[in-house]
Amino acid sequence: MKTYKVVGVMSGTSMDGIDLAHCELTKSDAGEWTYKINAAATISYDDTWRLRLSKLRTQNALNVYKTDRYYGEYIGGLIKSFLLEKGLTADLIGSHGHTIFHQPNSNITFQIGAGSAISAVTELPVVSNFRAMDVVKDGEGAPISGIGDQLLFSEFNLCLNLGGFANLSTVVDGNAIAYDVCPCNILLNRIAREFGKEYDEDGKIAETGHIDYDLLGELNSISYYDMPYPKSLGREWINENFWFRVRESEASKEDRMKTLCDHIGEQIGNNIEDLLTDSASSKVLVTGGGAFNHILVDHLRSHTDAEIVIPDPTLISYKEALIFGLMAVLRVENQPNILHTYTGATSNSVGGDLSGDFSNLL
Repeated sequence: MKTYKVVGVMSGTSMDGIDLAHCELTKSDAGEWTYKINAAATISYDDTWRLRLSKLRTQNALNVYKTDRYYGEYIGGLIKSFLLEKGLTADLIGSHGHTIFHQPNSNITFQIGAGSAISAVTELPVVSNFRAMDVVKDGEGAPISGIGDQLLFSEFNLCLNLGGFANLSTVVDGNAIAYDVCPCNILLNRIAREFGKEYDEDGKIAETGHIDYDLLGELNSISYYDMPYPKSLGREWINENFWFRVRESEASKEDRMKTLCDHIGEQIGNNIEDLLTDSASSKVLVTGGGAFNHILVDHLRSHTDAEIVIPDPTLISYKEALIFGLMAVLRVENQPNILHTYTGATSNSVGGDLSGDFSNLL
């Protein structure tokens, strides 16, 4: 039996902030993994970082390079303060970074937050840049957290993450699969900002609206939904294929929010029903910020017969950070942490760049 103390770090496309989770990951002699989240925190972005990250994809190469390094230093400082405040130590850091470009059709994905900078600030070994190898192997590079669902949450028939994008993982005909279903919080948060809010707390805005069936029909007809998996989405896709339909709608802001909740719930529900042979006796674990949105969850439940399981708030918020911690441990153990059945790559990957001194872990 071996236990690793690892800090998992995640920043999603909805830009709520940086999630930090200090976890103990234990591997039994039989090779089975268990976890414990000792402490967790979300550090919200200030206006400067939020603007910088949202505009970075339009900047020149020098600014992108500089931000990659400075953002890594920023993450490192947050981790260092987090560990000091909580009185904890760590063996390892697994950092997802923040996605700036995701264009798998062009073999491009880029998450800023240089692991070398994180390691230099924290003086801890770091695994980062998880997605790049999979994309070089012609994979989607996303979603890649399915390995954690398989190793830590196998008691569920399907795992669903309601983050910036809604993605799922499950097993079909003996093959583990994962893919992005549709945009999620990245859309709802845009509408919420029109009300001067960062997000729609408890779905209160959506609750006051009505479904606009013209807009709903247009969104449901988007060709992505007819594509076979594996497949993934990025901010670029939203701007080119989705958001203009919402923006040009004559529906009120409240009705747009309600319509988006139903659209998301319907797309996810359709996929659950298609993937699970007996959905009525199946359990679906739902995590990510969208799990706190009661209206969104209600719409999801109305579109599937599966049991929708909402876990404790810590797991809702920090499951992704936990899994990137696990992926870092698998990288250190030289075990595959990205499966080609999830992404469509030519083979599995032992993904992630190593920064710092790993001698105590090997």
